[in-house]
Amino acid sequence: MTAPSNLAHAEHTFGHPGDGTQPPIDDYALIGDCHGAALVSRSGSIDWCCLRRFDADPVFFRVLDARRGGFWDLIPEDVVETSRSYLPGTNILRTVFVTRTGTGVVTDFMPVGRSRDAGVHDYVSLNAPSWLVRRFEALDGHVRFTTRIRPRGPCFATEPLKLSYDGQALRTKGFSIWCGGAVELGDDGADITFDLSAGQIENAVLAQIEPLTDPRRHGDRMFNTTLSFWREWIEYSRYRGRYASAVTRSALALKLMTYAPTGAIVAAPTTSLPEEIGGERNWDYRFCWLRDASFTLYSLGVLGYSGEAKSFAEFLTRRCLREGVTPHIMYSIEGEPFLPEMILDHLAGYADSRPVRIGNGAFDQIQLDVHGEVLDWAMLRRALGGRLRRDEVSALRATADHVCRTWREPDQGLWESRSEPRHFTHGKVMAWVALDRAQKLLGDNPAWRREQDAILAAILNEGIAGDPPYLAQAFGLEELDAALLQVPLYGLPISRDLLQQTVKRIELDLRDGDFVRRYRNEDGVRGGEGAFLITSFWLVDALLVMDRAAEARDLFERLLGHANDVGLYAEEIDPQSGAHLGNFPQALTHLALISSATLLHLYGIAGAAGLNGTHADRARRLVGATEGKKALLYALWRNRGVRLFGSSRSVLDLG
Repeated sequence: MTAPSNLAHAEHTFGHPGDGTQPPIDDYALIGDCHGAALVSRSGSIDWCCLRRFDADPVFFRVLDARRGGFWDLIPEDVVETSRSYLPGTNILRTVFVTRTGTGVVTDFMPVGRSRDAGVHDYVSLNAPSWLVRRFEALDGHVRFTTRIRPRGPCFATEPLKLSYDGQALRTKGFSIWCGGAVELGDDGADITFDLSAGQIENAVLAQIEPLTDPRRHGDRMFNTTLSFWREWIEYSRYRGRYASAVTRSALALKLMTYAPTGAIVAAPTTSLPEEIGGERNWDYRFCWLRDASFTLYSLGVLGYSGEAKSFAEFLTRRCLREGVTPHIMYSIEGEPFLPEMILDHLAGYADSRPVRIGNGAFDQIQLDVHGEVLDWAMLRRALGGRLRRDEVSALRATADHVCRTWREPDQGLWESRSEPRHFTHGKVMAWVALDRAQKLLGDNPAWRREQDAILAAILNEGIAGDPPYLAQAFGLEELDAALLQVPLYGLPISRDLLQQTVKRIELDLRDGDFVRRYRNEDGVRGGEGAFLITSFWLVDALLVMDRAAEARDLFERLLGHANDVGLYAEEIDPQSGAHLGNFPQALTHLALISSATLLHLYGIAGAAGLNGTHADRARRLVGATEGKKALLYALWRNRGVRLFGSSRSVLDLG
């Protein structure tokens, strides 16, 4: 599969908004405020923007309909060269335009900072006005920017919105855009032209809730506070290894996918970006999967972040796993379990990949593995010093009891198959993990122990195929599943020979160069897909546990080269063309990168023996190896005179 010619990579030009061209998925960078998010292309066009919350109706969504989706783009006059990067240690995007008359910069960010009531080390109690800020600046010479704003209304409406201008702001129903410059109104939006000489700055601010005063007055304060917030937060990371740049960017991307008001974590900030160009595997990922969130918190926890874990635990117990309520695999960012899937027939889809979906029909699936991931994360959290509240203990106990009642039933599995339920081996493994971690956390329980033994017997009797034997995708099948690459990291009493053969067979059947397919059999959805990037990082981890360290490191370093120019990854990649596919950026990919980097670090310290046991065991070893107190003192020393942890510089107060 190759990307169509209209998805050329770095040669994407400043095309006419109606010409139907779209940049490749990996042409985008993400900005956000831990409430909503926006995608900005290499050329500076905002083609996706949800303010206030990830699952809100977008103001711009050209990424899902090239001709009618709305956008906020840039056209620098006489541009010669364009480059971009995040400001170091932040989620603030800086795009530089070299023109024939001067050099201009556009800085894009969503203002965010700690709330006035936040504690010293509290970076989850946030204040964000849900604004999108674009700062236009001339570094030298003279620069003329024309920016075109084509907003759209609620419910993914494609009809143009009528704008008015009162000398301060462009206004329409639902939001305002505060701006200066020369404004020209049209039937489909407005064009604004800024003529800037060296040193001049103009701010433009998109707001959905009418601000009390002109938000441009706060431009410098918002920028400086947001800069301090991101840099302070990332300095808490205890990782100081050789892959610090990639780990830092992945951690910042994961933080962007946390929803501060509730503690939920979205799988991705977008919907319906295709897993195959022209295909129908287009899903809405703006929800909180308990599995994905648990994986995210494994990675953040190992880096030293605990606030996000505490916030998610409250989300989990107070909104999701309430007593007497059957647990679901996913929830809205407010904790609602009912997420009906709808198709938006009026949208063309990214690169004509239909359908565009909102909601997710997998919300009521049975996926046995989720419970193991939640309990495994809870044990890791406690190992890192977290305390389990009474309601959390009650929820975890109920989860273990639920596993005892349901593990013998077939399910849809980790990959959310839309075919008939099966007895997926990975799901049974995670059911064993759930009961093992429950007993380690909550004490010995004869019923849990009995069922745990029965699960292991079932895996060894029915989940093995081939000669020499390996773990199969599901009971009674011979097909492989890349999810089984995780099994060596869970501490099951399974022979090393069986684990080695499983890894070798997955490499033989599912590996495609640097990439690993999830599986090759039917799953109930038509069409193909790319290779999931998380499975390639899982292969890195499995190779390490098998003591194939040189291969693991080589593969990891090649995978780092498949990030886009600002260090972000989509869900999948096309092994032939290298094009990114699926929702972007994807939490699973970035958390897996962090996990592999930290395991490589631990392997370098303790060898293969250091990788034995559970995630909690490895986390303890990593914390001990990195000598957290020294890392903290080093971080403070490195930033002396710049800031201290909990600095008032990161408090956002626009009162």
